Amino acid sequence: MTTSRVSDDQRRRALRDPLHLLSFGLGTGFAPWAPGTVGTALAVPLAWYLGQLGFLIYALTTLVITVSGIWLCERTSRWLNTHDHRAIVIDEIAGYLITMLLLPKTWLWLLAGFVAFRAFDIFKPPPITWLDGNVKGGLGIMLDDVAAAIYASLALYIVVWGYGLITN
Repeated sequence: MTTSRVSDDQRRRALRDPLHLLSFGLGTGFAPWAPGTVGTALAVPLAWYLGQLGFLIYALTTLVITVSGIWLCERTSRWLNTHDHRAIVIDEIAGYLITMLLLPKTWLWLLAGFVAFRAFDIFKPPPITWLDGNVKGGLGIMLDDVAAAIYASLALYIVVWGYGLITN
């Protein structure tokens, strides 16, 4: 399948396969509009919750999601017969968690991280565009979101925290 939509049959099969279900962000990737944004929204309460458990748990969970996401993205993209299908959103979930890794987990910061990550993921400044177009497979699907997350986190730290716009 090379279209941008998941067929009803594929959706039903994906809901029965827990690994595809993870790739599709527990079904958020099936959103008819902006599935990447909807998938990222799933990560917001997850980031908040993990933040309550401490840095080590947050970092280890983020690492597990990111590394396993490479394999999950590869598996699901092969099943869909297309690279970086819009319904695969585990990369957005990992990217948002990376964005928030070193930032406070208050609701204002979580919202700022959401906006910043989505902006960098959508607009893909260099080298994100290059990564997105040139690195294939599960690694390529994840890598552009990891780069967007690093940009977003740095931007928030420098612009928002550095200028004292958010104090806690």
